[in-house]
Amino acid sequence: MPIRQPIISVLAHVDHGKTTLLDYIRGTAVTAKEAGGITQHIGASEVPAEVINQKCASLLKRWNIKIRIPGLLFIDTPGHEAFTFLRKRGGALADIAILLIDVTEGVKPQTVESINILKQYRTPFVVAANKIDKIPGWVPVKDACFLDSIERQSERVKALLETKIYELIGQLAEHGVYAERFDRITDFTKTVALIPISAKTGEGTPELLAIITGLVQRYLEKRLEINPAGMGKGVILEMKEVPGLGKVADVILYDGMMRKDDVLVIGGLEEVVVTHIKGLFKPAPLKEMRVEKQFVQVEEVSAACGVRVAAPDIEKAVAGAPIFAIRNEEELAKAKREIRLEIDSLDIREESEGVVIKADTLGSLEALAKMLKEKEIPIRKFGIGTLSKKDLVWLEEMKEEYRVVFAFNVKVSEEAEEYAKQAKIRVMRGRVIYKLMEEYEAYLKELEEKRKVEVFSRVKLPAKIRFLPEFVFRQSKPAIIGVEVLAGTLQQKVDLMDEEGKIVGTVHAIQKMGENVGKAEIGERVAISVDGGVVDRNLKRGAIYYTALSKDDHRLLRENEDLLADHHKVALEEIAEIMRKKDRFWDVF
Repeated sequence: MPIRQPIISVLAHVDHGKTTLLDYIRGTAVTAKEAGGITQHIGASEVPAEVINQKCASLLKRWNIKIRIPGLLFIDTPGHEAFTFLRKRGGALADIAILLIDVTEGVKPQTVESINILKQYRTPFVVAANKIDKIPGWVPVKDACFLDSIERQSERVKALLETKIYELIGQLAEHGVYAERFDRITDFTKTVALIPISAKTGEGTPELLAIITGLVQRYLEKRLEINPAGMGKGVILEMKEVPGLGKVADVILYDGMMRKDDVLVIGGLEEVVVTHIKGLFKPAPLKEMRVEKQFVQVEEVSAACGVRVAAPDIEKAVAGAPIFAIRNEEELAKAKREIRLEIDSLDIREESEGVVIKADTLGSLEALAKMLKEKEIPIRKFGIGTLSKKDLVWLEEMKEEYRVVFAFNVKVSEEAEEYAKQAKIRVMRGRVIYKLMEEYEAYLKELEEKRKVEVFSRVKLPAKIRFLPEFVFRQSKPAIIGVEVLAGTLQQKVDLMDEEGKIVGTVHAIQKMGENVGKAEIGERVAISVDGGVVDRNLKRGAIYYTALSKDDHRLLRENEDLLADHHKVALEEIAEIMRKKDRFWDVF
């Protein structure tokens, strides 16, 4: 049986250098083209066997490794924690993975998440301890093997790196990963290889490529055997519009073969699409499929590879969905069943109220839905592709906090744009999911502030104050005294009452540091003038006083309690308790 090239998934915490590593291997610059420097889609790149031979010649000879695989197919997966589902697809497809960790930062939340995904899919992996060039005093040796580069470093630098590596090994052990530096391992089936590298200078990348090649050939060769005539199985990475071809699908083929004119079975959100292959196009080796413009037309492709597929009705398919190339009726029924199960397993539930989400791929949609679920934000409707007016009508009757559309990396039609303005629907657009969430949280704060202004302009706020006995500036007409705000907000023109509920006067003015102010907050010490107050008669030194609230004020504050700080709630409850003792019918609840 012929052997396909293994699929290698690169997993890591955000900014730990995944795309930079692949850029170095490919000699490209995809990182610079990513939104916010963060990979937002799974991309694929082929590294042929001859490139591995060229980059690792001395090591392959030293370790007596002869390359039998056609090459390596790298999948570059998103690094932000919101992309669990994309990474799951990457993990599920991968034969072996690289867990990339910044050696200066160690294990981070997304590192742990990646470890859990690799365990779940039982995917073998190696650890690449990246950014050794950031070790203080490190002298870079461009493109060198790690074992050669480390010998050129000072004893102090060697010791620093050794400390960092063993700290990392300890952190990994806490999560059930038992790793060791690759050159100290005697049994690779029991210990995870840790390879120190610099994606920036290339140091250690020869060992990384050579070890992956050696492990795959030694332990996974049976898994890589393919039947060239078998059903082609793949995943759609992205849907694109290409001049002369129309809508096409960029696909990772992970099993079997695709031939021109094969029957194609593809997943759509609402239906399974059955069509036939009109054209197959391959990017050149070492080119990133997401950004490459030059493709070569071919008659057939074998797993594993990245391929662009053109077919009638392919525009009904969605990115992230499974795709099958078949040649008989029996395979057709099986393919339809598998695709339906995959689409139906989407973890997105529509509620009777909530926001609308639109994304460009199933993975992005799932990731966005996951983040909203974590924030307890319900979803009214979801979909893939351009945002249209039809998507917005669901929001007409929603309360303001849900009159929102999350449009992740999709176009917004002019009609939808105009309708959103008229209906006062907030359309949040972006290419980085966590930034969309930050925008939504800012929007909620904006709504809260607007509501606060509206509510608080109609009501007196609760306050609890203490008369500071040493600060009496005038006995009466009006009394001027120093007070400390213990809870709530003290405002002008409010009546003050004592702990028995008796009115002692009205706050006429508030001064802080000799300046007139409209209010005083918790913890502040201010001077107040009290009309009707007389010190040592109805104003007792050291006594506690409260804002006297009407029943209407009390009701309105209770109805909008979510706008109040905890200290406001304390003052409000104590005021209510005083009024209940005074008048058992006072409490409106």
